Amino acid sequence: MMSDQPFLSIVIPAYNEERRLPETLTAIKTFLANEPYESEIIVVDDGSEDRTAELAESFGVTVIRCDHRGKGFAVRTGALAASGAIILLCDADLATPIEEWPRLRAAIESGYPIAIGSREGVGASREGEPWYRHVMGRVFNWIIRLVALRGINDTQCGFKALRREVARDLFQRVRIYGDDAPVLRDAAVTAYDVELLFLAQRRGYPISEIPVRWRYGSETKVNPLRDSWRNLRDVLRVRINDLCGRYDVTSAPIEEVAPR
Repeated sequence: MMSDQPFLSIVIPAYNEERRLPETLTAIKTFLANEPYESEIIVVDDGSEDRTAELAESFGVTVIRCDHRGKGFAVRTGALAASGAIILLCDADLATPIEEWPRLRAAIESGYPIAIGSREGVGASREGEPWYRHVMGRVFNWIIRLVALRGINDTQCGFKALRREVARDLFQRVRIYGDDAPVLRDAAVTAYDVELLFLAQRRGYPISEIPVRWRYGSETKVNPLRDSWRNLRDVLRVRINDLCGRYDVTSAPIEEVAPR
């Protein structure tokens, strides 16, 4: 399958990931070497203070260097720069193995404009996750469903695929981690996913939630107290932005994006 446009763009946000990134890039490049389509890997360095960018460049992938503005800003930057027909977002630790990608691909090719990995539901697995992290996640999801999003069991899994035109439409509309996102001082786990999926629902894009395998990383950057508050604040900001009419959510062309 040869084309001037890659079939797949993989966007990886990375902040101080010089230890975990080599294994991730090796796994992805090994997987892609056996695939028949053209692809590209984009690592967005979120203002790292270590050798993340230099290390990524040594793997021959595209590297975009940003100020440290958080994962949401980094993901948006990579998605808007991607040229693939499908854009796959994944975390630097590859907590969801790249081998789960064909499940999301099947959903996209069946007609869904967006397919998201889910750590909930029949067929999903959460490996090595402490019980308190699971409880935190389920409470947060309950809040999300109450305040902003309905019908999605797991908004925060970092493994998501979008058709390129849909990704561009949505990421150009986000407000919390858009062009004016502030520079940060420390690691920031954010709820950018909530704003993205909220806009997708308001724009009328069907979302396929796909159960995947997920592995808890012992080097997680999550700070339970600080990041729980930041995530809650993001969810509330989405609802406030909507109530104040700050989102342009003119109906999307449903006939072009609905599942076939």
